[in-house]
Amino acid sequence: MSEFPARRRVALVIGAGSVKCAAALGLWRVLLRHGIELDMVVGCSGGSLYAAVMALGYDLETCEKLTRDLWTKEVTLQRDTRGMLAAMFPRTFGFDGKFGMVHDRRLGEALAKPYGGRTFEEATIPLHVVATDLQNGQRVVLSSGSVFDAVRASIAIPYVWRPWQVNGRWLLDGCMSDPLPVDVAMQEGADVILAMGFESPYPARVKSAMRYAFQVNSIYTNNLLRANYAFHNLAHHTEIIPVLPEFDRTIGLFSTDQIPYVIAQGEKATEAQIPYLRRLLAGAS
Repeated sequence: MSEFPARRRVALVIGAGSVKCAAALGLWRVLLRHGIELDMVVGCSGGSLYAAVMALGYDLETCEKLTRDLWTKEVTLQRDTRGMLAAMFPRTFGFDGKFGMVHDRRLGEALAKPYGGRTFEEATIPLHVVATDLQNGQRVVLSSGSVFDAVRASIAIPYVWRPWQVNGRWLLDGCMSDPLPVDVAMQEGADVILAMGFESPYPARVKSAMRYAFQVNSIYTNNLLRANYAFHNLAHHTEIIPVLPEFDRTIGLFSTDQIPYVIAQGEKATEAQIPYLRRLLAGAS
């Protein structure tokens, strides 16, 4: 038996939050500066975008550029006319539930740049992506196969983009089943979990079908997030460190111009937790 205790395994969990999830890159920057390694990354919804680029070994500057180019309003510009007609006239156009108001061609092209042809097996940090089964509402954890498919499924916002098929299952946005999947990291053996979660913004005015979809998404995501935080704070068997960046300005769904600011706030929030994290990693309580 070794006289030295085993190194405690550190996980990062990035929950739903669209552009705000870029704060995870600030967290990563702080960990690298302090020489603290991540043993796994878990991503859900918008968080899967950042978890995946980190796990695939892109450097911080490339991660920032990729995510700025990826999550833009342009991916929502092309409406899916047939999908909308099927929703309004199901008997005529054959509605089957697998529809979206926005065509996903541009989204697919954007996702292909960082994730196309990449697999979980080649990740430099073990990666887990959370999505939701359309048929039964169950949480689905994707840890093998195509990273593109996993991320595309995890960000399939209901009503906006159609579900995505992975391994014969039609999957939707991971935030519908678990907007901050801390227990995935627990089940994978993490000893210390850095949990970065965000409440989704509410549109100032619900003046279109698209804004209505985002409003509904924000309502159930925020309620699930609060419930999950309360549960894990009361009944956890692993050290969970909430990392909660504070923003003094509105960060919209596609505010990619705010990514440098968001990253800086993530960095600031993480630095505040470093003394406690170091004590945990040293085995102190």
